[in-house]
Amino acid sequence: MTPLPDNMTTDRYQTGRIQTGKTRLVTAASTAGTVFEWYDFFLYITMATAIAHNFFASANATSANIFALLAFATGFVVRPFGALVFGRLGDLFGRKHTFLATIVIMGVSTIFVGLLPTYETAGILAPVLLTVLRMVQGLAIGGEYGGAATYVAEHAPAGRRGAMTAWLQASATLGFALSVAVVMLTRNMMGADTFLEWGWRIPFLASSILLSISIWIRLKLEESPLFLSMKEAGELSKSPIRETFSSRKNVKLFVVAILGVVMGQSVVYVAGQIYALVFLTATLKVDPQIANLLVLCALVLGLPAFVISGYMSDKIGRKPIILAACLLGAFGYMPLYKALGHYANPALEAATANAPIIVAANIDECSVQFNPVGTSRFTSSCDVAKNALLNAGVPFLTRDAGPGATATVSIGDTTLQSASLVDADGVAQFKSKLKEALVTAKYPATAKPEEINYPMVLVVLTIMSLLGAMSFGPIAAALTEFFPSRIRYTSVSVTYNLGNGWFGGLLPAAATALQVATGNIYGGIWYPVVIAALTFVIGVTFLPSEHAKSVPLHS
Repeated sequence: MTPLPDNMTTDRYQTGRIQTGKTRLVTAASTAGTVFEWYDFFLYITMATAIAHNFFASANATSANIFALLAFATGFVVRPFGALVFGRLGDLFGRKHTFLATIVIMGVSTIFVGLLPTYETAGILAPVLLTVLRMVQGLAIGGEYGGAATYVAEHAPAGRRGAMTAWLQASATLGFALSVAVVMLTRNMMGADTFLEWGWRIPFLASSILLSISIWIRLKLEESPLFLSMKEAGELSKSPIRETFSSRKNVKLFVVAILGVVMGQSVVYVAGQIYALVFLTATLKVDPQIANLLVLCALVLGLPAFVISGYMSDKIGRKPIILAACLLGAFGYMPLYKALGHYANPALEAATANAPIIVAANIDECSVQFNPVGTSRFTSSCDVAKNALLNAGVPFLTRDAGPGATATVSIGDTTLQSASLVDADGVAQFKSKLKEALVTAKYPATAKPEEINYPMVLVVLTIMSLLGAMSFGPIAAALTEFFPSRIRYTSVSVTYNLGNGWFGGLLPAAATALQVATGNIYGGIWYPVVIAALTFVIGVTFLPSEHAKSVPLHS
């Protein structure tokens, strides 16, 4: 990666302007405020089960879970638009005031989520309002990241930019860990049933405290000296969005940065730290309290890797660190997730091996078991069989039995005949027999706590957390070195949020949908594996090799 050529003197605004103590204060204050903002953003995924129960109660359990994850994903999808709006404001009016505004918007939106009516009381209005608030949060976080990254990078000396911005990168994991800890504590204090009924609101409402602290912290900060110097010299961009995309060379670099850096980094990070919690609870049926505690411990153990990877990127370059994480993720995530299944729910693995489930049906009558707009009807015998298996949370394979065949479900040596939805008695009998057959084949309804290998689950989660940190640690330094200061807020924000919002943000929903489509609990892992591999190939091919060490920020 190499910065855009610029005729102006490099680093001229930083030399002698920033003292080490002040730089540390800026880093600490920016990180603290951003931790609270990520807490607000990730609180939703930490409580995905409660969200699905309270806002998507009209769907079956599997569809409700996907709906909840899609609503979570909307916050990522709109992030690039927030990057454009707030990035432009940040380049026109300053970094400090812009990302002060984003944290207020984020905090207020989070508080409102805690006040929303549920589906039971408001019907379809409840998930609509929830999705709108998620989109507002996405707009806010889209403007937050570029401002915080630019602000810290413009205060950091070139030789330490990777290490100092890595603290900012760690704020995402710290915010996620804080959300996990708060949810775990709240659920433990009031019990699972009460938490599911109304206690889920408390962590959202508690955001009001964090919002007050965040505003106080942000008000203490001063504007970036680089921005102030450009303002004094009359060198601010009058149209940062147009300037960002008007140069063919800039657009080319923009595309390479997304596909050759951010796209892969985002899926490695989300698969390593965020989706792991969803997989443990929704797929492996681990008790949420146990899953939260294990993930929290893994996140804490993985935190040093952010600073280490940022520090190493100052020494050997951003490119080798990020692309190495993509390569490790491409080859490592499938065996790591299978190891997670082996140690977290060994009974499910044993049942799958001893009594594999096979649906034999007319493949033309088998629908994808997902209905996002409520217009599809799953009526065939194949649909009834698949829907029952998905609700039971068990993996299965599908085989074509030819035209006219009524679907059958084989569980080891036992074969059951399904029925179409028009045969209500037949469907009821099939579901009853299926339930008995699953119990006989020892398919577990949940992961038994006494059978979980806690040390090995923690080891696997920690390795994945380390991979996520390795990919994420150097990214702020890498992106801020791409673009000149006059358009840096806009360019960094849009680049980062396009890659992370549209690839990493969609991972939980896409991976879960792939599970549903294939019947394979590990089918969704191909999503991060393929994208990480593509980024590695694109990065190795197109990212310039001369970006070996830190480079000065240019104006």
